[in-house]
Amino acid sequence: MRNRIKGIRKVKLKSINTGLLFFKCQFLACTLFNVLPATAATEPVISVIQSRENANQWKGITTRLEEAGVNYCVISLNSIKDTADWGSRSVLLLPNVEKLTPSQAITLEEWVTKGGKIIASGPVGSLSAPGVRRLIKNLLGGYWGFSLDTPQKLQPSKDKLQRWANKKNLIGEVRGGVVVPNSTTQAAALWESQDNSAAVLATSYSTFFGWRWGVDSAASSSLDSAWLQAALKRHSTPNARKTIPGGATECDNSAVAQTPATNSTLPTINSTAATQTSTNSTPFKITAVIPDNTSGNINFKRSDELSDEAIDNLQDEVRLDIKPNSRKPISRNETAALQQELLKLIGRVKSANLAVAAINNSTQTAQAQPAQFASSQPEALAFSSQQAVSQAKQVVQQLPQLVAKRKYAEARKQWLAAKNSLWNQFPVNKRFAQPEIRAIWLDRGTIVKARNEQGLAQVFDRLSQAGFNTVFFETVNAGYTVYPSKVAPQQNPLTRNWDPLKSAVKLAHDRGMELHAWVWVFAAGNQRHNKIVGVGANYPGPVLAANPDWAGYDRRGKMIPQGQNKPFFDPANPQLRQYLLNKYEEIVTRYDVDGLHLDYIRYPFQDHQRNRSYGYGKAARAIFKQRYGVDPMKISPRQRNMWQKWTTFRTHQIDSFVAQVSQKMRQKKPDLIMSVAVFPLPEQERIKKLQQHWEVWAQRGDIDLIVPMTYALDTPTFSRLAQPWIVSRKLGSTLLVPGIRLLNLPTLGAFDQLQLIRDLPVGGYALFAAENLQNQQLKQVLGSTQGSTEGEPIPYRQPFKTAALRYASLQKEWQFTLGNKQQQISASKISEFNTQAQVLQNALNQLAKSPSSANLQTTKASLTNFKSQFRTLMRQNASNNPYQVGVWENRLAMIERLIRFGERVKK
Repeated sequence: MRNRIKGIRKVKLKSINTGLLFFKCQFLACTLFNVLPATAATEPVISVIQSRENANQWKGITTRLEEAGVNYCVISLNSIKDTADWGSRSVLLLPNVEKLTPSQAITLEEWVTKGGKIIASGPVGSLSAPGVRRLIKNLLGGYWGFSLDTPQKLQPSKDKLQRWANKKNLIGEVRGGVVVPNSTTQAAALWESQDNSAAVLATSYSTFFGWRWGVDSAASSSLDSAWLQAALKRHSTPNARKTIPGGATECDNSAVAQTPATNSTLPTINSTAATQTSTNSTPFKITAVIPDNTSGNINFKRSDELSDEAIDNLQDEVRLDIKPNSRKPISRNETAALQQELLKLIGRVKSANLAVAAINNSTQTAQAQPAQFASSQPEALAFSSQQAVSQAKQVVQQLPQLVAKRKYAEARKQWLAAKNSLWNQFPVNKRFAQPEIRAIWLDRGTIVKARNEQGLAQVFDRLSQAGFNTVFFETVNAGYTVYPSKVAPQQNPLTRNWDPLKSAVKLAHDRGMELHAWVWVFAAGNQRHNKIVGVGANYPGPVLAANPDWAGYDRRGKMIPQGQNKPFFDPANPQLRQYLLNKYEEIVTRYDVDGLHLDYIRYPFQDHQRNRSYGYGKAARAIFKQRYGVDPMKISPRQRNMWQKWTTFRTHQIDSFVAQVSQKMRQKKPDLIMSVAVFPLPEQERIKKLQQHWEVWAQRGDIDLIVPMTYALDTPTFSRLAQPWIVSRKLGSTLLVPGIRLLNLPTLGAFDQLQLIRDLPVGGYALFAAENLQNQQLKQVLGSTQGSTEGEPIPYRQPFKTAALRYASLQKEWQFTLGNKQQQISASKISEFNTQAQVLQNALNQLAKSPSSANLQTTKASLTNFKSQFRTLMRQNASNNPYQVGVWENRLAMIERLIRFGERVKK
């Protein structure tokens, strides 16, 4: 950068007498950030963050800084590793910084708590992990909602507390976006023609501009400069801290050495999830998690934030790792929640170790390997399993006393230490997993990166060694097929030199795994994928490009919903439906796939309170008008009766298509397994926002596997997302397979979620995705605990054999605890129990060997009788060890579900 001396910009005063200007500043009570004589401006007033996203905007950013007369220091985002790296200057400018790592977000929060102020602009943190976005939302008082289609005029807020923004030079036309405030945040400026939506947010420690500051196509240089001066003035009060204690005083000269990736005036957006920073790529370290709003609260509230991937609405419940030094109060309810979560973790650790001990018939439970799993709390590794459990129980008892004495930081510290110690007692070096569905999504990025069959073979080798038995192979993505199709208009340009689907089927079957074709159903394109293949951002995908009448639209006539990046098909269009059926038939008949996995089997995410509804395709409007006599474009949610009909109409389009796909594909291949990736939102909320009513598909038997995307960065939140569907009675005989997202999930955090699944009445899990299975420790843990699946049944293929084997393992646990006198049962009752348990085992074995109707009825009767006796026998143990008895009852319930599933398959 020109005119830079040791990272400090000196302001140029052009055509102005320096002495006269200085006099004017004195007269007008100018503060330090205003234009000062060059001789006086020797120290930077603010730090400006340069990142990958704003590098190509840098000229516009620096021009405005100079026009505003601001001395500044440049800090490269890449250089920030701890709190001090944010600098000693008390004001920080984050111009259009869209991606921060979790550690950077945490250190930024710490920097603010020391007195720092933030001025931010644009979609801050929008490309970051969900937890980061939530933290940034708290720091800035809101989040970037969606971009506006056209320039809009700014108008001042009527809030008396925001008079600082009520200046004539702050009013002008801007191309920006709606920023959505938190419940306690004030809007300093509004968009004139967007229902008074917020354009600028202000808190006591932040100012958030709802446009890309420093970009000529967003706002004029003079308007940007005026807003920066106004924001600096409000953050430079006489009582404001002038420097941040412990902050680095030097500027990072390397920041200015970065060269823009393009000459565009718009930020560069990362195209693949593989470029995202993940804690899985760093050396393994157990991090402590209190899922809260920085206070230890475990009662989550779902954010209303919308992103281009609607699933992030669920992930935004998840908090980042919180350090144990917070002194914020902990309520009585929060204390009870923390106690319960620690008791549940104790139960999961004991359950896993019992399974290992029973299999090995040993009194010594397996321990984790300290050399390979270093804790963020080193002292935690000194505990044995029994010591860790005892310590955790002590913490449970002491938490109320610590809270009563207002020792909140100490309470958190002890809770985290106990959790870390327990995590290190998971038996990660012994095989103990029972027959279960172990699925993984093998994504397009990983397929493309493999390049050929040899490269793909290495991927399947890793999956096989880790113990997976089911692969959801991304076959249709963004309107492209990964294979050379005679039905689809275009194969993905990145795979045109080979047929990945043909190779995948062969590689999977050679390794004893099943290959299920994963297809995008109603999502027609992807703007991020467009960037990868070098086409225009608004390209709707090859199918819609060839058939524009098949498109769906929102109420504004936009094909791509606001705030999202994917155009969708119109599910009501009969030609589109036939095309999809033909394509799936091609996949099922030309390739020996074992299943069809439906994704994006819904409408885009909608929020009717913000006038964001979807489904107004040409065919949908015509059919609805013919049926009800009104164009749905003329209906509003206020017309409750008609709006309900419109919602029901759209929901039926999805329901009926699922039934069509299931019926036609099973006619072509009767043993084809049908599965769906779905949202775990509450049923009515999901119908309202997505028109996805998957309970209906399960009850009708259209689907074999329901795979809810229960993505969370901590086990308590994962449990809250998954539990309603695990206990639901609306799924018929369909098997539930909860999804776990690996991105930013530590190894033992992933293992903890797996253990929870194994303790619940669930048939297995699905991991998202293969591109995130790069963590060597996680692959090692999976290989050690579940290992090779050779000869092991897959529940949806051999449900009766799976039930028999899982029950046999359950019996081993009972015998182990009885043999070691861990259950308080009399000798006579033990004898009776063993007899009944063996009757059920014999029935299950016979059913697996010969699945006749007679054997099925005998087994069902034996199971019903045994479950009744089991509850009576375990009554005393349920008081002493409620978690483990609950686990055993869950496993019996899963055996019953497997029998119901097998009965349906048999019919």
